[in-house]
Amino acid sequence: MEVRKGFIKNGSVAVKKKKRKQKGAWIDQLQLLLLAAPTTIWYLLFCYLPIFGIIIAFKNYRVAAGKGFIWSLLNNSPWVGLDNFRFLFSNNAQKTLQMFRNTVGYNLVFIVLGVAIPVTLAIMISQLYSRRMAKVCQTAIFLPYFLSWVVVGYFVYAFLATKEGLVNNLLLSFGNSPVKWYQGEAIGYWPYFLVFLQLWKTMGYGMVVYMAAISGIDGTLYEASVIDGASKWQQVKHITLPLLRPIMSIMFIMAVGRIFSSDFGLFYRTTRNSNSLTSIYTTIDVYVYNSMFNTSRPVYGYTSASGFLQSALGCIMLIIANSAIRRFDPENSMF
Repeated sequence: MEVRKGFIKNGSVAVKKKKRKQKGAWIDQLQLLLLAAPTTIWYLLFCYLPIFGIIIAFKNYRVAAGKGFIWSLLNNSPWVGLDNFRFLFSNNAQKTLQMFRNTVGYNLVFIVLGVAIPVTLAIMISQLYSRRMAKVCQTAIFLPYFLSWVVVGYFVYAFLATKEGLVNNLLLSFGNSPVKWYQGEAIGYWPYFLVFLQLWKTMGYGMVVYMAAISGIDGTLYEASVIDGASKWQQVKHITLPLLRPIMSIMFIMAVGRIFSSDFGLFYRTTRNSNSLTSIYTTIDVYVYNSMFNTSRPVYGYTSASGFLQSALGCIMLIIANSAIRRFDPENSMF
């Protein structure tokens, strides 16, 4: 009987300890849930709740006087099927091909250079012996990322204006004729201008991401390589680049997911929407914006259809890019 009482007593103590442990784990999980709650609520309100608006892409949305958005969408907007998607292809085949060519072509260049140049800069700055100089260079390269494309557009115009522009004034001082940069005679230069401006403005962000990854590399690896007689190039080739591969893969996959989208400010503001340069800067986003002023029909369905198409194609490209990375480097894929 004493043994049984002791067994029962010990068993009850074990049950209490187990319950106390479960309660502590639940409290820890509750704390984590509370920390994640603001981000979760933000995504629900601004990412998942607006998904309901996708049906605008399949309706002729018309605002009813005195009625709200939901009522107008459900009761005052007839279904039109895929009519809103057809306006993207309503031009002749050449202009449609030109629009998609510009969007995808520029993004392909941005993806390749947007990985190669920031990685190179991050490695070069990490090799500087002076930490103060490294911070100055990092700040100088990262600063353009915070500038609006409106501001950048005015800077570009200050350089390329026909009469008051700095470039034309320099050409005149050397006895050359001024160039009308926003006219058709300078159309061949603008692809290089757009690529340069995009990289100049955004490479600082990518550089900071890669520098953060480099700072997390164990320093003993470099010390061991120095003892073995490795040069700086060998250290970069066999230590830095292999350890940067995971973040490079993620940045590449995310960039491919945006291949059918474009930075509206880059293509519209810097070119000042010049009619002579439409074949160079007309991307899907610019085309949709300009179409808003060339139709008497409400354009809510057009813009929604364009955004839905870009998102769907981008999701497909993201899955394809992730599958390619997973096939050649399974450990560094996103999912």
